Parts: sequence; structure tokens; C-alpha cells
Amino acid sequence: GMNVSVAVSYTPSDGTRNFHGAGKVQASSQPQDMHLQRMLGHLSVLAHQTPDKVKKVLVVACGAGVTAGSFTRYPEVSNLTICELEPFIPPASNEYFGPQNYRVKDWPKTRIVYDDARHYVFTTRDTYDVITTDPIHPWVKGTSVLYSKEYYELVKQHLKPGGVVAQWLPIYDSDPETIQTELATFFKVFPEGTIWSNNLKGDGYDLVLLGQATPGPIDVDALQARLDSPGYSEVLGSIGDVGFHSAVEMLATYAGRASDLRGMLSTAQINEDLNMRLQYIAGVGLNSMAYQGIYKDILKYRRFPDGLITGTGGRMDALRTLLSARP
Repeated sequence: GMNVSVAVSYTPSDGTRNFHGAGKVQASSQPQDMHLQRMLGHLSVLAHQTPDKVKKVLVVACGAGVTAGSFTRYPEVSNLTICELEPFIPPASNEYFGPQNYRVKDWPKTRIVYDDARHYVFTTRDTYDVITTDPIHPWVKGTSVLYSKEYYELVKQHLKPGGVVAQWLPIYDSDPETIQTELATFFKVFPEGTIWSNNLKGDGYDLVLLGQATPGPIDVDALQARLDSPGYSEVLGSIGDVGFHSAVEMLATYAGRASDLRGMLSTAQINEDLNMRLQYIAGVGLNSMAYQGIYKDILKYRRFPDGLITGTGGRMDALRTLLSARP
């Protein structure tokens, strides 16, 4: 392609397909990656204060298209914009990951914009109910601008009232200093942001950060009622495919919020356009295998999210049990 080389590899022993951009695996059909890719899409809608009003969605970076495809399951979504730099990527994802991404490229409500994400978010006049941002790792040249304070400020400006942004954050191939800068930068713009874990055998692996223009509580009972409704059968099937069978199971991925982590992040430096700190430090943690310790350090600060997740009776009891038992 003009901007990146694209390849898809296949492993006959287990049927896994890996999506490579510039030689780096960016997505795959492995259970761990499918779990994360669907989380980005579904959590951002289900954490919205009024999920039935989620009409317009922006997905930054296509990859295998699985996150974007998650939104095709929602009857309310009427406008899905995918911003992708490389024109080779959406057709490749459609061809090789069609069953996983529900052939999102061909969905009638999908619009694909081929542009640099910073440029698009800076110049568009559109606002969105949900924005997901899933660029390649911050140590890849030029990518740190999609993890900067100024970028998050632009994203926040393009959220509708009650809107949600979901940011992918890899713990693997990273180190504590990098993760602290990434968290502190996101929370600088979204001071009531939350962390959700795609953990691998209790080790974290990667995270989803959620930020809201106007934060509000998540009602687990209302969320389950929505998942049980006939109109959400495809949503329930989509999350069930990756191991989530109830609202409680999804919310049990909660790993903390900004207010919990003030002690951990008090000295963390912010990644700004004028210093591009992540461009220089993110590569230091490559192959460090420090993610197990990083995740456990984050969980040391986690408290049960009173006020953030609300509900009554058995579901709240089950959530308390799961959050207290999980590493």
C-alpha cells in the first residue's frame, strides 16, 4: 500500500488468522484478540448512559474490522464511520475476516474515510455518540500522536452529550513508566475515566480505557434487561461468542478508575504534542514481559465502583464476588 504493507497469515494447526500491518500483528482471530476487539465495541455502547440513543459511531483504525463490526449488531446505530489511513486494509479485512467482522465494509450504514486520524478528527464537523480508537502500539513511529493529550481533547470535542470514547491500551510489550504516562494522559482529559481488562490468565495483557463527555452510572439491571430484549439478540450472540454471557460478566472486567489511581500516577509525565514522550520511551518496554506486574500494580488500587455501577440484589452481589475474587 501507499502507507503500509498489509499481510494476512494463517496457522493451519488451529485455524488462526493474523492481520499484519508493516510487519506487526495488529489483530487476529485468536480468542484473546477477539475478546479485546469485541470489548472495544460493545463496552463503549453498553456503558453509554442511554444505549438506545447511540446512532453515530466513529472507529479510528480498521485492522481486521472486528471492533467496527461489533456496531453492526445494534439496531439503533444508523451511521458508522471507519477512519483508516491505508486503503488496502478494509478490503483485506472484509475478505479474510468476514465471519469475525460481520462483513462490516459491506454494511449499508458503513462509511469509510481514508485519512490520517488526527487530520480527520481535527477537520470533521461531525460529532459522535461513540468513538473507538485502536491504533498500533505507541512505539511505532508516528503513532504517539494518537495517544497525546491534544488528541484526546480533539476526540472529546467530537463527542455528543453522554458520548463515550474507548481507547485500546496494550500492557504487553510495555513497561511501568510507559503505562503510567499513557494512563495519566488519558485521565488528564477524562478525569472520571475507567479501566477495563482483557486479562490473560490473570495477567492483564491489554486494557480498554473508557472516557465520557458527561459521566454517569451504569445500571447493571437495565443493561441485562436490554441484552435480554428481542432487539438485542444479535448483540448477546456477539458478546457470547467471546465468552460474555451476561451484563455481570462484562462489567466484571472492571479494573479501576482515575480517582483510584491518583497515588500511582501522581508523578507520571503527560504525553503532549510538543514533547511526544511516548515516541521515545514506549520502545524501552518492548519484550520486557513486565505486563504481569503492571496489571497487578493497577489492581492494588482498585476499589468496588460504588456510584459507577448501580443495581439491586443478586447481580450486584455476583459482581462484588467476581471483582473480589479475580486477580
